[in-house]
Amino acid sequence: MSRSQSDVPTRPSGLAIDLRDQVAVVTGGGAGIGRGIALSLAEAGAKVVIAEIDPQRGEEAAELIRKLGGQALVVQTDVMNTDQVAAAMDRAEQEFGRLDILVNNAGGVRGAPFVEQSERSWRRHIDINLVSVLAATSAAVPIMQGGGGGSIINVSSIEGTRGAPMFAVYAACKAAMLSFTRTMALELADDGIRVNAITPDQTITPGNHGQRTGPVDESRFLPRKPELQDALDRYIPLGREGVIGECGSAAAFLSSSLASYITGVTLPVDGGTWAASGWSRGRGSTWNLGDFPIG
Repeated sequence: MSRSQSDVPTRPSGLAIDLRDQVAVVTGGGAGIGRGIALSLAEAGAKVVIAEIDPQRGEEAAELIRKLGGQALVVQTDVMNTDQVAAAMDRAEQEFGRLDILVNNAGGVRGAPFVEQSERSWRRHIDINLVSVLAATSAAVPIMQGGGGGSIINVSSIEGTRGAPMFAVYAACKAAMLSFTRTMALELADDGIRVNAITPDQTITPGNHGQRTGPVDESRFLPRKPELQDALDRYIPLGREGVIGECGSAAAFLSSSLASYITGVTLPVDGGTWAASGWSRGRGSTWNLGDFPIG
């Protein structure tokens, strides 16, 4: 389908991310990267529906949004239950009259060699990391079509772009998310629905610091041994772990009019680790390829 130059939107005025009058659903928005995204969308003006299995964490995030002066609704949702996922999308439309942004963030992983994983483990990984994305997208798209368009952000992982020993099924799901992102970008383009993905790597979250359940309390995050933290910081080219707000900023940008001509892309939010592809900073002025010093 060709378009004349007069049909192309003009460059958005200003450079501020403005999501006022937009309604967003964030799956797994109660903690970690999902919370960072929910807060960033709210800071930009969106009304946010937090689809979260843990109602306490969901309400914590919603209260933070309300303190910012925003509107938030928590819908208790087990993303492995496709009926509950669809109900969360319907609830967003019922409460706010529309749905403009879907962030497929919920997921989970337990590391183990593939041959030691049971079929039950395979299926749980697939249900939470991939089927949940299919279910949410299927339920959200008709609402977005009725509203004239929208934006879908899939939170994949760097593990979907490389080999990932100990995380075989998880990584396969995250790779599938990236393929699904590109295909949906094509199928939904005529509906004005843009579909993009972000791929975080090491990010400071409750789950990475011993708090998989219960209230989020950064003061109680389990610290790493100094030598482990040093190794991690040298692995990341920018020299530190990411914070959840950085994933939030990326998602808010991709959801906004500033990204009106961006669809089907995968945006690493990883401090450069995907670009490094095995290179890491040595303790001196050298760079190492794996454990082998170069230069």
